[in-house]
Amino acid sequence: MTYGIRITTPEELAALPHPHAWLCDMDGVLIRENLVLPGAKEFISALESSGTPYLVLTNNSIFTRRDLSARLATSGLDIPEERIWTSAVATADFLASQSHGGSAYVIGEAGLTTALHQQGFVMTDTKPEYVVLGETRNYSFSAITQAIRLIEGGAKFIATNPDASGPSPEGTLPATGSVAALITTATNRKPYFVGKPNPIMIRAGLNRIGVHSETTAFIGDRMDTDMRSGLEAGLQTHLVLSGSTALEDVSTYPFRPVAIHEGIGGVVPLVS
Repeated sequence: MTYGIRITTPEELAALPHPHAWLCDMDGVLIRENLVLPGAKEFISALESSGTPYLVLTNNSIFTRRDLSARLATSGLDIPEERIWTSAVATADFLASQSHGGSAYVIGEAGLTTALHQQGFVMTDTKPEYVVLGETRNYSFSAITQAIRLIEGGAKFIATNPDASGPSPEGTLPATGSVAALITTATNRKPYFVGKPNPIMIRAGLNRIGVHSETTAFIGDRMDTDMRSGLEAGLQTHLVLSGSTALEDVSTYPFRPVAIHEGIGGVVPLVS
């Protein structure tokens, strides 16, 4: 049952305050399996032409911002790397605020290691201050074992995001949250997740582009991460049904987005 939950009408959309800035999830909102979704080009074009501040967010920590900018360009979206905010960059930003020039044992790929290096962190397997877990397509049993032993030895456990699985053309893939659960079971130590739904990733993104939550909107395709983090950060939340969430799924959550759209094209009228 949807309990009256429905697509937001143009009249209801027109009654909403027009945001001064936008945060937008990437996969399932702008692109899906490297194909541009309907309305994405128009949305980005409207932001650029109006000079509206924005960031494209992703919990994916594999790629650098430059990599993602190139990936989006291949798909037909021209988004500069400074407009991209990943869980890897948010994690490095958070750790830099906690320990300037610290050390870390990292399980992850270039997106994470590059972000940590840029914040002055040293990668080591000898008494690191942190064990940092990110997403990778090549999880190593020996690396996970090393992480477990370092955490048992006193290293603090950080993970880029809690997503348990991710999509691929071949089917579901285990993601950071699944491996974090394995390490937690072995060590009885839970990680601190920096990425969505932790609103710290949202707030750091707002600070990066110099805008306030009260006048910013967030577009995402997931209730459990996007809408929750947007709600907890105090943003105007817009759910699109072009990714992971179906309309009938919304009623299973104890919170609601401000508006629901078939796709990102539905929010273009709100871009000033």
